[in-house]
Amino acid sequence: MIRESFNSDTEPLSTAPQQLGQVDASVVSEPAARGIRRVVFLSLAGAFFAVGVLGVFLPILPTTPFLLVSSYFLVRSSPRLNAALLRSRLFGPLLTDWQVHGGVRPDIKFKAIGVVVMVVALTVYLSGYDTLPSVTVVLLAAVGITVIIRLPTAQRP
Repeated sequence: MIRESFNSDTEPLSTAPQQLGQVDASVVSEPAARGIRRVVFLSLAGAFFAVGVLGVFLPILPTTPFLLVSSYFLVRSSPRLNAALLRSRLFGPLLTDWQVHGGVRPDIKFKAIGVVVMVVALTVYLSGYDTLPSVTVVLLAAVGITVIIRLPTAQRP
């Protein structure tokens, strides 16, 4: 849950009202990493973020898990960047729903499934693949849709 806030990259947690872009103290058991550990964490956060962004456009890659891992590393290396990620128009609501409400909103699931179906249908139709590659694409999409359906649904008050 998002409850407490970092004031900067190196300051300890301070209590604050629950707001978007703030981090729960139970998630962070130590202050922000320093030195080489911080560089490694920032690099990992960037890599997972990049894969998460690819997941927006590629139906085979899930977006949410990669963004959650990116947020995990950002909380430990640059809480300020994590707060910016949580405030972003594209990814912030998804991460906040997961952290605060414990899942993904039903409308987001519906949109994600729609995008997967549309992209896969266009891929199969326009690519001219033989039967086996087309069936493989459809089966991979079915796995992705199953993952989306099985994600916990956000419990909003």
